[in-house]
Amino acid sequence: MDLGLIRKDIDKIDSELTRLFQERMKLTYKVAESKIATGKKVYDKEREESKLAALSELAEDEFNSEAIRELFTQIMTISRRKQYALVKHDGEEYEGRVAIDHICADGKPVACFGEPGSYTEQAMIQQFGEDVKGDYKATFGEVLDAIQNGEAQYGVLPIENSSTGCINDIYDLIAKSEISIVGEQVVKVEQTLIGLPGAKIEDIEVVYSHPQGILQCRPFLKQYPQIQAKEYASTSASVKKVAEEKNPKFAAISSVRAAKMYGLEVLQENINDQSNNSTRFIIITNQKVYRKDGNKVSICVEIKHESGTLYNMLSNFMFNHLNLTQIESRPIEDKKWEYRFFIEFEGNLEDAGVQNALRGVKEEATKFYLYGCFK
Repeated sequence: MDLGLIRKDIDKIDSELTRLFQERMKLTYKVAESKIATGKKVYDKEREESKLAALSELAEDEFNSEAIRELFTQIMTISRRKQYALVKHDGEEYEGRVAIDHICADGKPVACFGEPGSYTEQAMIQQFGEDVKGDYKATFGEVLDAIQNGEAQYGVLPIENSSTGCINDIYDLIAKSEISIVGEQVVKVEQTLIGLPGAKIEDIEVVYSHPQGILQCRPFLKQYPQIQAKEYASTSASVKKVAEEKNPKFAAISSVRAAKMYGLEVLQENINDQSNNSTRFIIITNQKVYRKDGNKVSICVEIKHESGTLYNMLSNFMFNHLNLTQIESRPIEDKKWEYRFFIEFEGNLEDAGVQNALRGVKEEATKFYLYGCFK
């Protein structure tokens, strides 16, 4: 056949498919009306699986069978998204969380990783204001403990750096906790080499910093082979150590703010590898809440270790037009080569598309946890 004639036939079929699709969507309204009247849930997994199996059986070969299943999975997802917009939301996607308009420390201490002068403290101030009272903790775990035992209502933790990636320890810790993420702050990180007044870079033998600080400054440190980098609890704690040791051969990598706070001298500014170096911090709480005006959702899922399960889970975001902003995988304890996934995406829990996606994700997952909806 002539290619032009083939294309005309395809166009005719596509027009018919479009007409039939619109007819199907009109019936979606009637389905929604019925579910409103009877109080039934939008998502009926057994009905959808049965229908997908029956439709794929009509195919002429295996390729078409899989293609038909994929096509109608998307059509059903679109239909559900429309129904969620029509049916009154029953709150299932909130996982027992209550909406709040804003977060405020109300004069209570906020658990903060590191010592005064840290980048985490800067994130805390950005979130809660200059008058905030910091309850400074030496480890990430201590911040989470303070939140979970009620010692503090809110906590601040670094979770991701633009040049070195995610902070794995944080993901592994929050995977074992039941916290809510209610906010985030991004702080521009300008790492600085800090020493005693009068010290010279050429004389420095040991530099202390948090592992992330050292990673961010590797090219700079390579210029000085005599300097030995030693990991320390935090960047600000490193400055405090140098101030207490009073050894001119010791230095720290931290912020200008920390240098001033401990009366030390900036030996060289902006020593991080990337000029746009920034760290993202999360604001956490032990309360079962979410931000009503949130524009980002955070979840953690575990799925079956089988072919296609990750694709099926992620397709819920694609079919609902949701933009993923982050996906991280971390090993599951005692399960060789199996992983849990931490996912963040743009949206609000009250959006029909978000509700649709979360229902689908939960059906695919063997474990699901909603960390929250935040700004």
